[in-house]
Amino acid sequence: MFSERDTQGPVSRRGSIEVVCGSMFSGKTEELIRRMKRAQFAKQKVEIFKPSIDVRYSVEDVVSHDHNTIQSTPVDSSGNILLLTADIDVVGIDEAQFFDAGIVDVCLELASRGIRVIVAGLDMDYKGVPFGPMPALMAVADDVYKTHAICVHCGDLAYVSHRLVASEKRVLLGETDSYEPLCRACYAKALAREAQSAAEANHSSNI
Repeated sequence: MFSERDTQGPVSRRGSIEVVCGSMFSGKTEELIRRMKRAQFAKQKVEIFKPSIDVRYSVEDVVSHDHNTIQSTPVDSSGNILLLTADIDVVGIDEAQFFDAGIVDVCLELASRGIRVIVAGLDMDYKGVPFGPMPALMAVADDVYKTHAICVHCGDLAYVSHRLVASEKRVLLGETDSYEPLCRACYAKALAREAQSAAEANHSSNI
């Protein structure tokens, strides 16, 4: 059962790893920002990082889909995070699925130093396959909190981020014009429609 850890003062400092995961448009970044701002309010020293490839809303800030923001440091690789976290109480990491596999060891090292680490990321890609280092991060986390978007077709809890544009690239940054959150049933129907459309297009091209 998830329980967010109480804000810790400088006297009793225990390291921990918290993972916030879910589909797109489920409020992952919103929750990360909320926890980081709560730590700032408690006058803790915080630092938040994001992969440098994520420039959808801002080059430097972490921005939620609801346009809440918090200042961040873009980094090219997970190893850079260790170099930039001296004398920090809480570290936030957004879009963790885009980082290299070394992000797991980075989080473990930070936690061993007594730092609270809060990680947010997509648990699965657009095909419903576990995304990058997220499964390993969830395995080593002290707490895992799964957020849910709402299926745009039926209103049930969403299961996956369905891609609306034709591309086989696993990493394709986009918003509502490129992705939609769907439940399991609606996702299966969408895949069936796409398969039928592809078969009809292939048949037409062979005539």
